[in-house]
Amino acid sequence: MRAVVATGYGPPEQFSLAEVPIPEPGPGQLQVEVTAAALNPADLALPRGDLRSMIDLPFPHVLGNDFAGTVTTLGEGVSGFAAGDEIFGHAVPRVMRPMAASDRPSLGTGTLAEYVVVEAGTPFVAHRPAGLPPAEAAALGTSGLTARAVAITAAVSPGETVLVVGATGGMGTVLLPLLSAAGATVVATGRPGDAGLLRELGATDVIGYGDYPAGVDVAVNLVVPGTSLAPVAAALRSGGRLYTVTFPPPRPEWIGRDDVSSQLVLDTNATLGTMRDVAADGLRPHISARRPLSEGVRAYIELANEHTVGKRVIVM
Repeated sequence: MRAVVATGYGPPEQFSLAEVPIPEPGPGQLQVEVTAAALNPADLALPRGDLRSMIDLPFPHVLGNDFAGTVTTLGEGVSGFAAGDEIFGHAVPRVMRPMAASDRPSLGTGTLAEYVVVEAGTPFVAHRPAGLPPAEAAALGTSGLTARAVAITAAVSPGETVLVVGATGGMGTVLLPLLSAAGATVVATGRPGDAGLLRELGATDVIGYGDYPAGVDVAVNLVVPGTSLAPVAAALRSGGRLYTVTFPPPRPEWIGRDDVSSQLVLDTNATLGTMRDVAADGLRPHISARRPLSEGVRAYIELANEHTVGKRVIVM
């Protein structure tokens, strides 16, 4: 089968479209013919070597965590699914099993491929509702789960002011409507050309990157590394709350304040949401580009080097 792979540590310019064996399901697993797969910045971390001190990545490494597709083969002991079922979900590389927080982790063989094998017994793989097209379903994997987890964890009250750093990305464009629906005044970072879309999604104000206001109640960081959060934290009022989805987890010395709280929010905690919850809540992604698998390498290069608005999706 064809797949977008990394054959060694390096940037996406070194990725390639290659022929690799079709993965076969083991006990408790599903083989899925992929219909659509979404790209995430986090996909680049492993092949870039960010976690090399903790994880020895085997090559070739098939890229991609998010998918929608059709079940083709069931592994031994699988229940609740049948061949022909339309499903969608989020599955991190199997090599990340030691880092997965869930006792039922969602692991996969890489979704930027014609076939993927995923775990059946996880809350992060579910049947795709008929009203949710495959491309949108694929784009909701990481983005929908994490945006929902952030909204639940932050528990924003009506009238609170929330700064969202990285609002234009796939996660931010899903999160903004959730914060707006909670009654928050949302200040979103973006470029001038992004302002119309961000306001349409729920932002009250759109500001430049780093041009943060003072005295906000909540700050949500979707892009800045955990070691560089001091400017974001500086925007908070005393007693304010900082939530981030980036590694490493924030430390007080990196934030530079002891009068605010900070928390890393992960999309791997099933108590904060499942793929069924994401579908039931009616969350919808903003898709900015759809490409065939043959252009998967190009799509990752663009993701790494260009300003991102919404999600890039590979449609088989």
